[in-house]
Amino acid sequence: MASGGAGLTWSWRNFAVGIVFGAPAAIATAIDPSVGLPLAVGVLPAAILGMRGPRAERVRIILIGFVAGASMFVGSLLAPLPIVAVPVIFALCVLVAGASADAHRRLAPLNLALGLPLVGAGLSVSSPASGALTGLLLLTGSVYAWLVSLLWPSIHDDAPRPPRRLAQRAAMVRYGVQIGLAAAVAAALGFALGADHPGWGVTAALLVSRPDEALLHSRGLARSIAVVAGAIVACAVAAFEPSGPVLALLAVAALAGAAATSGSRWYVTAFFSTIIVLSLLELSGEHTSSYWFAERVGLTLAGVALAFAAAWIAPRVGHALRARHRSIAQ
Repeated sequence: MASGGAGLTWSWRNFAVGIVFGAPAAIATAIDPSVGLPLAVGVLPAAILGMRGPRAERVRIILIGFVAGASMFVGSLLAPLPIVAVPVIFALCVLVAGASADAHRRLAPLNLALGLPLVGAGLSVSSPASGALTGLLLLTGSVYAWLVSLLWPSIHDDAPRPPRRLAQRAAMVRYGVQIGLAAAVAAALGFALGADHPGWGVTAALLVSRPDEALLHSRGLARSIAVVAGAIVACAVAAFEPSGPVLALLAVAALAGAAATSGSRWYVTAFFSTIIVLSLLELSGEHTSSYWFAERVGLTLAGVALAFAAAWIAPRVGHALRARHRSIAQ
């Protein structure tokens, strides 16, 4: 049963599913956060997607986990080489965006929506070995979530699904240039500031970016609010120096909340994911909660601002160049 207002929905059924999904991550978090966090991230897509559709289609949960894990690993390979990472991230954005216009490249839209942001997140991983382990744990979490999903009955949606609309390749290449500029500048900014997590701005820029400029504006504002709210909650909890079991409960509560509100039109996913990430980062003891708050929120908002700026600048520059080309041709 679901309840909610115009923008926020709540499902107790999905809440229960989220608790089951989060149980191993919570146990691992209580023992070792470096293991618990990737597991939690690995099950998060399944919690958000819910149990819609027949069981046979739920294997996509593993596919998402594979893309997420591989993307994190690629990011960790780039992390020690800032001078290489910045242009490679730009190139990846252009290539993946262009490929998403091809109906035969079924993984391209998934890489565009999830893979590229997690390449950015991989820039915050300490080493390629850690990136490989993180990727493996992400995949493990997704496999577990898929197995759990098979226990729930199929829920069929009788409403016909509209065919996937493919944008023109030229338009998607231009969009790739747009997000590539935002992501590359965000990466350069994170590296230049010496941030512990230079990829957060990249991830934020790519998560809020959309080919539809109107959707970008609504998503960017909503994500900014969600991240700040999640950071405040995480830092408030950290101020009380909670024990491992308390943090584990917080992690599973965040996963369950993400699952319960998965049908919402409001963008609340970032609220729960920020709680998980910041709460686990607090355990390192290397910095104060105010430091993590400033870095996480500051770089995230910088990434959102870069996404807005690129969305405003890139189309206008492209239009001016095309107009100049037409005038020369005439």
